Amino acid sequence: MLVFNDVSKSFFSNKPNEVKALDRLSLTVSSGEFVSVVGANGSGKSTLQNLVAGTIMADRGNIRLNGELITGMADYKRSRWIARVFQDPLQGTAPELSILDNFRLAALRGKAKKLKIGIDKAFKERVKQQVQLLNMGLEDKIHQPMGLLSGGQRQALTLLMTVMNDVKLLLLDEPTAALDPRSASRVMELANRLVADYQLTVLFITHNMKEALRYGDRLIQLSHGRIKRDVGAEDKGMLKPQDLYEWFNED
Repeated sequence: MLVFNDVSKSFFSNKPNEVKALDRLSLTVSSGEFVSVVGANGSGKSTLQNLVAGTIMADRGNIRLNGELITGMADYKRSRWIARVFQDPLQGTAPELSILDNFRLAALRGKAKKLKIGIDKAFKERVKQQVQLLNMGLEDKIHQPMGLLSGGQRQALTLLMTVMNDVKLLLLDEPTAALDPRSASRVMELANRLVADYQLTVLFITHNMKEALRYGDRLIQLSHGRIKRDVGAEDKGMLKPQDLYEWFNED
């Protein structure tokens, strides 16, 4: 369970250009829940995820993940429970390293510094089996540099790497925004399958209204750092993308 309790975050505080990104926001996301988050630019979506990931810290309030207080916790300490897939396929992987080496780095995330995970025969076979699930023909190319792959291939592999450890929370930060429609569909279907298989909790930021409605159990609209709408699965099924576009026009 992910819980925000009265969380606020401002930038350029006490200056003429002060921006209140989140304003005393409280939110509870149940374990295993897939939540789509929409909102206009500047509504607080990225700030919400950045606070969970630990790349920025809240000005007030606290955040808990499965009962653990993560407010103020360094991002590298949170990484044992939290994984993130970014909008840019170039982020989240090391382009000069091979697919296999990238999986090794992912396997080391959140581990003690003294713990070594080598690339032995068993690990190599495990990676090949995982990659084969993508049906992209990459299982025989695991020594190929990650940077030579297409954006869709990299995003798909990044999703696989997020479940290398016992991750509890997956942050999807517009993961299909830079992809063509076919690749975007494949990546989201893979994400949906992995979320179900590993029972992950998900915060999914998107500007794609069709994706926001199709995936997930719940839809939240942020506006000026606050929750404007919180729609459950039953009511979400009655909405159409055009309805969401009209929400934006209200801001």
